Amino acid sequence: MPTPQEQYDDAMFDFSRAEFDPAIAKLRMLLAGNPDHFEAQLALGMAFYRKGDYTTAIAEGHKAEQLRPKEQLVHTNLSLFYMKAGDKQKAEHHGLQARIAGWRENMAAPAAGAPADPELQFATPKPPEMPWKKKPASAAPPTPQASAPKQADGGAQEPPPSDS
Repeated sequence: MPTPQEQYDDAMFDFSRAEFDPAIAKLRMLLAGNPDHFEAQLALGMAFYRKGDYTTAIAEGHKAEQLRPKEQLVHTNLSLFYMKAGDKQKAEHHGLQARIAGWRENMAAPAAGAPADPELQFATPKPPEMPWKKKPASAAPPTPQASAPKQADGGAQEPPPSDS
C-alpha cells in the first residue's frame, strides 16, 4: 500500500495535468484514511475550484481552515473561492485574514539557534582609524635621533649630490 505522501504526490500529478476528477478521487481516498492531512485538504478545495464547483470548494476550504485556522494560504484560497462565487464581503474578510496571517509570520521571532541567512545580515563596519588619538607607549615610533644613520666620523650624513 502506498504511503500518504505517495498518494498525495499521485493526486497532485493528476491535478498538474488538469485531470481534476481523478485528483479529487485520490485526495478523498487519502483524506478518508488521514483526515488531518492538511495539504490534501487544501488541494481538494483547489481542485473543486478549478472544476468551477465553488460551493464545494468553499466547503473543502473551511475544512482546511479547521485544521489550521491561522494559515495564510487557507484564507487566500477562501478569499478566491468566495470572490468567484460572488460573495465579495466574505472574500474581503478572508483576504484580510490572509494579510493578518502573513503579518503574524513576519512578526514571529526566529527560532533560537537557527542559522541566519548570510545575505540578510547587516554589514559590520570596521571601526574608523583615528590618527589624532595617541597610541599606547609600547607602540610608540622610534625617535628621530635613534633612527638616523651615523657616519664613521660621528657627523651627520650628507644628502646625495644632485645633477644640477
